[in-house]
Amino acid sequence: MTLDQGLAFGLIGVTVLLFVWGRLPYDLVALLSLVAGVALGLVPASKAFDGFADDVVIIVMSALVISSAVSRSGVIESAMRPFLPYLRKPRQQVPALAGAVMGLSVVTKNIGALAILMPVAIQLGRKTGTSASQLLMPMSFASLIGGLVTLVGSSNNIIVAKVRADVVGEPFGMFDFTPVGLGLAVAGLAFLSLGYRLLPKDRRPGSSLADAFRIEAYTTEACLSADSPLVGATVGELEALGDGDVTVATVIRERFRRYVPGPDWRLQADDILLLDGEPEDLERLVARARLTLVGAQSSAGEVAVIEAVIPDGSALAGTTAAGVDLAGRHGTALLAVSRSGAAITRRIGSVRLRAGDVVVLRSAPERLAEVLTEFGLLPLAERKLALGHSRRSYIPIAVLAGAMALVALHLVPVAMAFFGAAVLLLLLRVMTMHEAYETIEWPVIVLLGALIPVSDAVRATGGTDLIASNLSSLMHSVPPMLAIGLLLIAAMAVTPFLNNAATVLVMGPIGASLAQKLGLNPDPFLMAVSVGAACDFLTPIGHQCNTLVMGPGGYRFGDYARLGLPLSLMVVVVGTLLISLFWPVAPR
Repeated sequence: MTLDQGLAFGLIGVTVLLFVWGRLPYDLVALLSLVAGVALGLVPASKAFDGFADDVVIIVMSALVISSAVSRSGVIESAMRPFLPYLRKPRQQVPALAGAVMGLSVVTKNIGALAILMPVAIQLGRKTGTSASQLLMPMSFASLIGGLVTLVGSSNNIIVAKVRADVVGEPFGMFDFTPVGLGLAVAGLAFLSLGYRLLPKDRRPGSSLADAFRIEAYTTEACLSADSPLVGATVGELEALGDGDVTVATVIRERFRRYVPGPDWRLQADDILLLDGEPEDLERLVARARLTLVGAQSSAGEVAVIEAVIPDGSALAGTTAAGVDLAGRHGTALLAVSRSGAAITRRIGSVRLRAGDVVVLRSAPERLAEVLTEFGLLPLAERKLALGHSRRSYIPIAVLAGAMALVALHLVPVAMAFFGAAVLLLLLRVMTMHEAYETIEWPVIVLLGALIPVSDAVRATGGTDLIASNLSSLMHSVPPMLAIGLLLIAAMAVTPFLNNAATVLVMGPIGASLAQKLGLNPDPFLMAVSVGAACDFLTPIGHQCNTLVMGPGGYRFGDYARLGLPLSLMVVVVGTLLISLFWPVAPR
């Protein structure tokens, strides 16, 4: 071992220990590791920031934007809605969500499958009180296992197929991976359906301050237009569309008549409805029932939505939005009001506001800043509000499907496809630039961008070649099945320090060469490399799917091993047996 190799292994070891220690933010640890790598001469200063332009970083950023757009669209939520009443507990939610992601990963890129269903899981967790930390990691791991079933499910399989073509003159076919991959998928889903209990229940996303700020239900005003499918329906049927989370507090008919409706009250066109609920629940009901949210009519340019408290001495206290001409003079709409302990039965524009009320305002970002200053309002810790802000349509899911189709047909690299899809969604105004920046988990991006050059230093110093050389010497004296298992473990162990594609490129030829030296069929060894490189369950940095769920799940570095270590052991045992069963080691 050379000095540079020793320094590289030492730097990686210290970095991992700091991650596990958990006292420093993980993005700060990554930055410290990068600085140390440059100081030790392991990372050239001219390449120190190359990691931020790596394809993996682009994929993760783009996937987060697309995932947010898909969540806002409500399409997947609507498709799964008939099944959601049966998914009330984690023991039902984990198998259903992990199975759905696994099934999609068989025919699409696993990162795409996870991007589609991750918002559904987060929303379901919020509604049922299940922590996202119990749902997202099993889904990520399921997406990795599902990618093993077909050639197009994982880029690892495509690379292994190329290595096989170089070795024996013929690549693996589309379904050559299926016997082993399908067996692992069944075993993996069974394990995840029970093993999620190993995960912590108290993890929260990084934006915990905003999430922790609880406000009494808002009251908003919506109009039942003539084209709504709810014209002639009952109030109970309307509230059912909100899954019981929204209440119709008052119906205003013929401009001045106010009614407190019962569940059997029949709705008429042009009724004004005062709805009580959380902003996200209100937005969902408004979209499903095709209601028109008063004050949220579409406007040109970028808009922002913010929550603010009316303090003592504010110019809004004691007056109404109509009285100060908030919409006409200031170009700002009052969307909702929250008044702790008091019901609101008047139209939002004519409600006499009080000190202590929490209001939701919508306008151009620069106008909102002026209104906050002029009226002395106190903006709350920012949280993402869908009310008056989302644009529900099939566009996001269609754009994502198009991107994945381009990747599946090998017309566009996955990074370019996802990046192009995110840009197209912004161009189509599905979301604003401000919203896109908000949805990106920047600490995770910093983690990736800083660690990629450090991980590459292990390869550049010959560290991976050293591992491979020692591995080859060891395997010459062991039975073929054990050699397959050891190669699978080696690929699994190397993946956190390289990306999974690089692991296949390094370990694939080693496995094929080892098989030839032993006089055995190279196919089972190549399969072992593919399975091991795909199944990185121990860290958030070995695969972009694990990285994608780290922020929304509120995971710490060490959380991955709690579920990932026993799952890895299961994959090693079951994978080795399946490979040996379906791919005999006897020479071809």
